[in-house]
Amino acid sequence: MTWIEALILGLLQGLTEFLPVSSSGHLELGKVVLDIEAKENLTFSIIVHAATVLSIIVVFSRDIRELAAGILKFEWNESTIYSAKIVISMIPVAIVGIFFMSEVESVYTGNIVFVGSMLLVTASLLMLTYLAKSRDKDVTYRDAFVMGLAQAFAVLPGISRSGATIATGLFLGVRKDLVTRFSFLMVLVPIIGATFFDIIRTSEPEVVTIGFIPLMTGFMAAFLSGVFACRIMLRVVRKGKLIYFAIYCILVASIAISLG
Repeated sequence: MTWIEALILGLLQGLTEFLPVSSSGHLELGKVVLDIEAKENLTFSIIVHAATVLSIIVVFSRDIRELAAGILKFEWNESTIYSAKIVISMIPVAIVGIFFMSEVESVYTGNIVFVGSMLLVTASLLMLTYLAKSRDKDVTYRDAFVMGLAQAFAVLPGISRSGATIATGLFLGVRKDLVTRFSFLMVLVPIIGATFFDIIRTSEPEVVTIGFIPLMTGFMAAFLSGVFACRIMLRVVRKGKLIYFAIYCILVASIAISLG
């Protein structure tokens, strides 16, 4: 992997992890187009996902500190209630990740027609948000679980995690700024868990094969673009401009299906 390839894939990961256009779908397309070997892709995936985690921590540092402070009081308060909702949201994706991930990966690996088809599903979800009526409410325990189901569905490349969870929250009537915040915070532990699982699977990391410079390039590209995309997404959802991402998903889906 060259540093240019690492830069491109790092930017793809950072931008598309938070923008509702599917990071896994774009990485799968990028891997096919750039012809990245499987081992290199796995090691690189660990690095860029670590960068993604760091970008979430930076953007939501204040929220994370407040939640941690509330939890450390060891009492049932606003922070522990919110944390409990996040835990509930993680149940569906944890079940998929532990018991069904190998089956899911076998379906789509290298299949860019499938990725394109799922991008069309993402586009449909984003367009349907215009029909959602906000009831100006906070995330309930039921909402958290339903959003968790949407996150589990987003393990398929082409289904945007942020797009699916935010759209689901909007359909449930959650206030726009609250649903975006919850959507980003609920993914923090699953990303860390997925990264840890990838580390376990990589018994001999291909750092020497890939090279230190490409790895650092990918890390910095994913981190900086992730911070940028996360902050942009907070504004976009608040203003209700998801239709532009729907159009983008349709364009990329058309290209992927044509190439496939």
